[in-house]
Order: sequence, then structure tokens, then C-alpha cells
Amino acid sequence: MDTEIEVKFLRTDHAVVRRALTAVGAVCEQPMRLMRRAVFATTPEMHSESGYIRVRDEGERVTLTYKQFDKELTLHGAQEIETTVADYDKTVAILKAAGIRCFSTQESKRETWKYRGTEVVLDEWPWLEPYIEIEGESELALREVASELGFDWEKDAVFGDVMAAYRAQYPHLSMNDTVGSLPMVRFGDALPEMFEQRKGLTE
Repeated sequence: MDTEIEVKFLRTDHAVVRRALTAVGAVCEQPMRLMRRAVFATTPEMHSESGYIRVRDEGERVTLTYKQFDKELTLHGAQEIETTVADYDKTVAILKAAGIRCFSTQESKRETWKYRGTEVVLDEWPWLEPYIEIEGESELALREVASELGFDWEKDAVFGDVMAAYRAQYPHLSMNDTVGSLPMVRFGDALPEMFEQRKGLTE
């Protein structure tokens, strides 16, 4: 599998980040667009290992991915196998016909920039404050770009999948509480009980 080297910075003002990216000469390759994904797992063991199969419509392309995160949530902890496919709905239908369970359908929004060999994405998810992710070939490259954009690596760098961002915003969530347990994750829907009820208990 390929190892992804990526870092997140949470609760960001995307307008400020865009200005910083423009100031350093970064190029916006894909404007903010709606993305949809269907998330599958073949076995409970796969799910417990933080592994899943994902079909994602990214707007300009559709990808089929197996993705896995280590339990320590480190800089190098994301591994994946990915390929491009022609049709989102047909790929989802093939996996379902093969008996692979789709346990969550999700929406997000993403804007993609390129700078100094790294990819900087501005991400939005339902019920979550905006964040950015930087992906590149080395920790040094990510640190340098993060610094140029005004982020404090030692203080604010976060690693892992999107649940790292949700748990930072909703600290009552356990490691077993994931958006993957929600059948639908969509903009405009009410805050799910997983967030709302337990949030109320901690206030």
C-alpha cells in the first residue's frame, strides 16, 4: 500500500487560508465543490482496524480506494490503495452486488491547491468547523508549507482521518464513535444524536 504523509490544521478560516495561499504563489487546481462518498467494509475485523473501502465522486474524477489508519494517528499513519473508476453509481452498485456492505453515505466539500510539491486542501464536513489538510512527500515539506501559511506545527498539527477533527470539536466522542456509523452524513441535516445528546451531557 502507498503511505500518505499528511497533516491537518483545524478550525480554520478558509478565506484567510486562501489569501495566504495566493500570497505565496500557490495555484488553485479545483475550486470548492461538493463531493460524495460511499463507505464499505467487508468484515467487522476490517472496520475495527480502521480500514474501509471508499467510492468517492470528487467532481472531476471518481476513485475507488482501500484506506487504513494506524491506531496511534501519526504523520505517516495513513495507507491506501487507490484507482480511478469511470462511474460512481455503477461502482457502488458492483460492490453492493458482490455482498460488500455500504455502512455510510457521506457528503463533504473540498477545494484543492498545489504549492511546492504539496497538495493543500480546504475541507468542509457536516456539523464540523472548516479545516485544512496538507499532503506531500516528506515531513519537512509539510512543515515548511505549514509555516509559510502561518500555522504552528508544534501547537496545532493533527493527524488521522476526519474523525480526528470531529473528536477535537466534540471531545466527548469515544474512539468507537465515528461518522461511519451514521447511514447518512449530509449538509443541512440536523445534528445527529451521537453529537447532540452527549454534547448536552457534558455541558
